[in-house]
Amino acid sequence: MDTVKNYLSVAFFAFWGGLARYGLTEALSFYGTVIANLLGCFLLAFLTYFFLRKSTSRAWLTTGLGTGFVGAFTTFSSFNLDAFKLLLGGQNFGALLYFTGTIAAGFLFAWAGKQAANFAADKLLERG
Repeated sequence: MDTVKNYLSVAFFAFWGGLARYGLTEALSFYGTVIANLLGCFLLAFLTYFFLRKSTSRAWLTTGLGTGFVGAFTTFSSFNLDAFKLLLGGQNFGALLYFTGTIAAGFLFAWAGKQAANFAADKLLERG
């Protein structure tokens, strides 16, 4: 039964994650991909470290949010396609900056997500 709950949770949250990414890329094009990927780095780290600290977290929820929502919200393929388009357009420096800058910023956003999760978990644990 837990496996079925996990699958349903992933499907439910993936729907919303995909819609959120679609909305961002429709509204902001290239920049929507960057924003989705960086927010995804923050969210996945936040959710992972927050739920690790909470002993009462539900597996179906963490799986749905992490794998479902964040997995559908972020997009490695669009990231690479955008870098490839820059290369094909002769913008070698722009492609290099986009590629390395996004990866470096992703690490920074993941670190910030971990810090925010630890802060939030500490505040919740203080309350009891």
